Amino acid sequence: MSFIAIKHMTKVKVALAGIGNCASALIQGTLKYSDPASDSVGLLSYSLGGITPADIEFVAGFDVDSRKVGKDLSEAIFSGMNNTPKFHDVPKMGVSVKKGPVLDGIGKYLKEVIPISDQPEADLVRELKDSGAEMLVNYLPVGSTNAVHAYAEAALKADVAFVNAMPVFVASDTNWSKRFEERGLPVAGDDVMSQIGATVLHKTLIKLLHDRGAKVEETYQLNIGGDTDFLNMLEESRLADKRESKTSAVRAMTPYPVPTRIGPSDYVGFLKNDKVCYIWIKGRYFGNTPVTIEAKLHVVDAPDSGGVMIDAIRGTKVALDRGVSGQLVSLSSYCFKHPPLQLPYEEAKRRFLEFIEGERER
Repeated sequence: MSFIAIKHMTKVKVALAGIGNCASALIQGTLKYSDPASDSVGLLSYSLGGITPADIEFVAGFDVDSRKVGKDLSEAIFSGMNNTPKFHDVPKMGVSVKKGPVLDGIGKYLKEVIPISDQPEADLVRELKDSGAEMLVNYLPVGSTNAVHAYAEAALKADVAFVNAMPVFVASDTNWSKRFEERGLPVAGDDVMSQIGATVLHKTLIKLLHDRGAKVEETYQLNIGGDTDFLNMLEESRLADKRESKTSAVRAMTPYPVPTRIGPSDYVGFLKNDKVCYIWIKGRYFGNTPVTIEAKLHVVDAPDSGGVMIDAIRGTKVALDRGVSGQLVSLSSYCFKHPPLQLPYEEAKRRFLEFIEGERER
C-alpha cells in the first residue's frame, strides 16, 4: 500500500548540536546548492520529496567552545579548531550559537585545545521551541554519551525530530526509538555514513567478494586524520560505540562471521580535515586460491558527509509532514553506519527512495 506524497511548501527548520567541521560543511553545502543553477553532485537528488537545499533553514546552534558560543552561526563554523576547507561564502545568518551542556562532551585530549565558554548554559528545550526548529541534528564528539542523551531528551520535550550523526546509539536503540514513536516524532541515525567514505567502500568490497562466490577470511580498516574528531578518538575509552558502528556495518555484508578489526588509528595534525583510510581483505576463491585486496582512500572528511546529511534532513522532513514517527528505517539504512536495520547499499537506496515516493516502511 502506498501514500500520496505531500507537496512540500515551507522551510525545513534545523537546529545543530555541535558546530564543528561537519556542521561547517553542511551549512556551506546547503547554501552552495540553494542555487538552482548549480549541479547536484553529492546529493541523491536536487529535489527530494519536493524539498530542495534552498528549503533548509538553520535556526539554532549549540556548542561549548568559547570561540564559537555567542557568535553568529556563519562565523562559528569557521572558528576554533574547525579546519575543513571553505568552499562557499556564508552570509550572516542571524542565529547566535548558544552554550550547550558540557557533561562528557569534551574528553581528555579535547580539554587541552578547546576552551569552555563561561556563558550560562542554555535551556535546550526553550531554545528549540523558540527557534521554531522541527529537527535537531546531533554532531557531538565521539564518546559523548551523556551529552547526546541530554540533547535527545530535549528534542523529545521540545517536540522536534532527532537526526543522530554520531555513534551514540539512539535511533537504533529500541528504548529511545520507542519514546520518539510514542511522542509522534521521527528519529534517524546512527553515525552518518559518508558519500565515499571508508565504511561504504569497505562494505562494497566485502559484498563484492561474497556476491562473486569468494570466501572472506579476514579484514581490517585503519584510519588517520588531523581534525579534532581524530584527536578526541585517541582516548580509547570513548571508542566502543564507534568501533561497533563501523564493524557491524561491514560484518552485515556476509552471512558468516569474519574476523574484523576496524577503528581510528592515529591523529596526524598536519592532515587537518583530510582522512586517509587503509582497507585490507584476505579471502579465497575457486580451488581455495588466495586473494588479497588492499585499498587506500584519501578524502576531505567533513564535505564527504554533507550531501548525505542534506538527504537525511529532507527525508526526516518528509516523515514529519506525513506524520511518520519512530525509527526511519530505510533513511537510516541509506544514510547511517549503525541503523536499526543493516542493508546492502543498493537495497537501502531503493527502499529510501520508495519511502520518499510514499511507500510504507518495511
